[in-house]
Amino acid sequence: MIGLSVAWRLARENAGKRIVLLDANRAGEGTSRVAAGMIAPIAEAGFEDPYFIKFARLSRERYRWFVSEVSSDADAPVTLGEEGSIIVSIHRDDVDAMRRVYEHRRQADLPVEWLTGTQARELEPTLTPRVSAAMWIAYDGQVNPRALLPALVRACVRRGVELHENARVTRIVIEGDEVNGERVEAGVIVLCAGAWSGTIGGMPEDVIPQVRPIRGQILRLTRTADFAMKHVVRGPRAYLLPKDDGTVVVGATQEEAGFDATPTAGGVKSILENAWEMVPSIYDLPIERIEVGLRPGTRDHLPLIGPTRIRGLIMATGHFRHGILFAPTTADAVCHGILTGTFGDDVAAFAPDRFASTR
Repeated sequence: MIGLSVAWRLARENAGKRIVLLDANRAGEGTSRVAAGMIAPIAEAGFEDPYFIKFARLSRERYRWFVSEVSSDADAPVTLGEEGSIIVSIHRDDVDAMRRVYEHRRQADLPVEWLTGTQARELEPTLTPRVSAAMWIAYDGQVNPRALLPALVRACVRRGVELHENARVTRIVIEGDEVNGERVEAGVIVLCAGAWSGTIGGMPEDVIPQVRPIRGQILRLTRTADFAMKHVVRGPRAYLLPKDDGTVVVGATQEEAGFDATPTAGGVKSILENAWEMVPSIYDLPIERIEVGLRPGTRDHLPLIGPTRIRGLIMATGHFRHGILFAPTTADAVCHGILTGTFGDDVAAFAPDRFASTR
């Protein structure tokens, strides 16, 4: 998602320059395709993430333009769902925890609304009668990665990006203070290899991005005619997203399993149990598929965006579970930085060298 978005933005803003996109597999078929596709800056923000909230809200504001322009360039429709999301609580401890989140959002002047269980069920009738409280966030949206990613691939190609699939980069050859590709010479290289960003050779030890894979298992269920779910439903241990392609995405685990992308019985059981507790009517929905993605996680779960000490080597990786959400603002920041030499305050907190002992 990030690599495609950056390449597309550069192609739009930098006509005449050669832009080459190298993908280890088929473009648009990696971890991003497994993602749920939530555009939910308020729901996703933590208590101590002011930079996250600012960057995420900026990205949310950009998403209508982003989807519209990608659709236009690709000549393929992509829909931005803006039905909002409901965060629900059933158990008393969860209600207390959600109340603290709600008060934090209110103090930060973020658009949230507290609902009783009855009010939540009036808004989303598929919720269990056991829901005792909920938080309504009309601001949140969602997109279907299975529509957006192919559209981005098509938009890149139509804008003149040279796409090389099944072209795994194994090494960046650095000469002096600049970089050169092993097979493609380039004045600028943007590293967007997700969970694999730290495995590419040739970078000095202090420049290698500190990114690790975090396994996420997710299920796609087929919606039946009598399943009338309209909104994204989130809880402390699961979420459900009704999609415009007739599926319901249910997820997701968060596991330290290295590069093992094997689904497990325990992961599937945990997802289904926690989702069923909120929306019992998923019980009879057919399972379309079980998918696994490897999210690129950093020590603080914030991305690495910006230049490195190697002139011409730029990072855009480590987006953890927010690659879909952060795609517009990451692409904007990287494109602006390459064309002007200035990356700006929006990504200052995401500097790739922030974990270095000698920054």
